[in-house]
Order: sequence, then structure tokens, then C-alpha cells
Amino acid sequence: MANVVEVKVGLHCEECIKKILKAIKKIEDIETYNVDTDLNKVIVTGNVSTDQVIRVLQKIGKQATAWE
Repeated sequence: MANVVEVKVGLHCEECIKKILKAIKKIEDIETYNVDTDLNKVIVTGNVSTDQVIRVLQKIGKQATAWE
């Protein structure tokens, strides 16, 4: 069963978005991912947890929090 993980992260420019997508693609067991620049939201579907996604984004220097 796939989880849907939503996190809030600053999506300031194209470079930021490229870095975030590159990092997310490396997560194992993801099925889909999407970036909503209007809401500063990243949505990842797959066998992942919110903590996993946040840790990956923090490793590349992004402040990420669970979407509420």
C-alpha cells in the first residue's frame, strides 16, 4: 500500500526545484512525486514516510516540515 507524503518546503527558484526533485528521485520505493510551487508543497507517493522525505530534503539544505 502506497503512502502519500506531503511536506512544506521553500520552492524559491528553478534551481531549488531541480535540487529537490533530484534528491527525491533517489529515495527508494517511490512511485510518483509532484511539486506545487504555488503552495510550496512536495507530494511523494510510495513506500516512504514523512520523516524520510524531510530528512532527504534537509540533507540538501532545505527546511522541510510535514504539511498540515
